[in-house]
Amino acid sequence: MKPEAIKDYFLINGKLESTNKVEIFERIIKPPIYEVVRVIDKVPLFLEDHLKRMRESARIVDYYIERKDEEIEGDIKELINKNGIENLNVKLLSTCIEGMGQVFLAYFIKSFYPPEEYYKKGIHTILFHYERENPNAKIQMASFREEVVKELEEKNAFEALLVNKGGYIPEGSRSNMFFVKEDKLYTAPRGDVLLGITRKYIFQVCEELNVKIVEENIHIDDLKRLDGAFMSGTSVNVLPISTVDGIKLNSVNNQIIKEVNNAYVRKMKAYIESKTL
Repeated sequence: MKPEAIKDYFLINGKLESTNKVEIFERIIKPPIYEVVRVIDKVPLFLEDHLKRMRESARIVDYYIERKDEEIEGDIKELINKNGIENLNVKLLSTCIEGMGQVFLAYFIKSFYPPEEYYKKGIHTILFHYERENPNAKIQMASFREEVVKELEEKNAFEALLVNKGGYIPEGSRSNMFFVKEDKLYTAPRGDVLLGITRKYIFQVCEELNVKIVEENIHIDDLKRLDGAFMSGTSVNVLPISTVDGIKLNSVNNQIIKEVNNAYVRKMKAYIESKTL
């Protein structure tokens, strides 16, 4: 595995290490269980949800994470303080390394947050034919990621919508997908996708807004008949999609997408405030 840790320090089983010493990454061979948590104003956003999902990903592949939640929370706080970071994504990774047993890494990674322009104009996306073996487990697959990144760069796109063998779109390569048809939102059933943390809170705000969500996959043939679409994720929140390959969508002007985005941002800010009191 390629070294990913940035800034000055990262943690191995709670022990502080310099990012100049990254040999441990090269010893990671088996695809690890991981989570990416967004830090805003020194607060790891929705951390409890991320840790719960990380343990669920481990359970699905018959793996047990030994490090306790309170230890991991302490790791992140130390990482924030030692590196002097207020806003950045932190990655949590658990795997077994020969000669070391189980290791738990916590480190900052390169992070990109879409500029305001992306929310005003929407993003360009592409279709990418691929089906995850374990959609509910967050396991790092390097070859898949490299293929997607190459395709996105070649087609100047921000995200890839994954298309399964039946022609349905369950999710994005690094996000959950929501599609608007009239007054309803459509998204993949929970058994077909990794259950994003942002997705969870979008469900909550939609209930509060009385917006109905239908857990049903959208077929690629239905894209031209949509009223809008957006991707959701740790770094992007609710990001409207303006094009899927050559298909144009008026997502940025869709009232449902605007309301969902505003309500999600309010919930995110409320969480951060609750942790900084």
